[in-house]
Amino acid sequence: MEDLLTIILYSSLSGITVFLGGFVSKLFENHFREGLVKEEILHTSVAFGGGIIIAAVAFVLVPKGMDTLPLAPMVIWFLAGAIVFFFLDRYIEKKGGTISQLLSMLMDFVPEAIALGAVFATDHNLGLLLAIFIGLQNLPESFNAYLDLRKSKYPSKKSLFILFLLSFSGVFAAITGYYLLSNLPQFTASLMLFSSGGILYLIFQDIAPMSKLKNSWLPALGAIAGFLVGMIGQKLLG
Repeated sequence: MEDLLTIILYSSLSGITVFLGGFVSKLFENHFREGLVKEEILHTSVAFGGGIIIAAVAFVLVPKGMDTLPLAPMVIWFLAGAIVFFFLDRYIEKKGGTISQLLSMLMDFVPEAIALGAVFATDHNLGLLLAIFIGLQNLPESFNAYLDLRKSKYPSKKSLFILFLLSFSGVFAAITGYYLLSNLPQFTASLMLFSSGGILYLIFQDIAPMSKLKNSWLPALGAIAGFLVGMIGQKLLG
């Protein structure tokens, strides 16, 4: 029971940053004056979040998947993620929406929360570090996800409500990882590779092009900074 309460606490703290990032984004949208500086901040934020997500794929999701699965399942699950999100992205685009940032955040957040629960079964300290890392990742990702929802014509209150609900998805994912998947490493690895394929498709199809800003180098530097955050987090996690 004590372990369960601790997992709920850790995953809640890492998940609430989904809502906090969206709330900060709302304040930025409403109170920051339009102009070049605002554009640079927006594009740099997108690039920074993209850098963090790529780091999560490179250092967490893909390595754990490759370590566990044989070659054929590895290829199948990775390509399956890319193909599924190719069709999902096309469907959303035809409907006139763009929620690639939100999808990427969830494809990153949920598998890592599952890993948090699975890891916690054997190493409490590593679980705590992973929770901190996930929470830091969620801030820029949800900042951008809120703006994505607004571009898709969602009202501000509804956008924040969606992020508020999603902030609890990590709790359910972590509990699932702890109770159901700690003894099913191949299933967890398959989920991570599926997510990786989907994330990389969204990064290069939608997120990276959105980060580019004419006559500004800040977005590219933001991507480097985001990737560095991932490197530091992985080093701390060991």
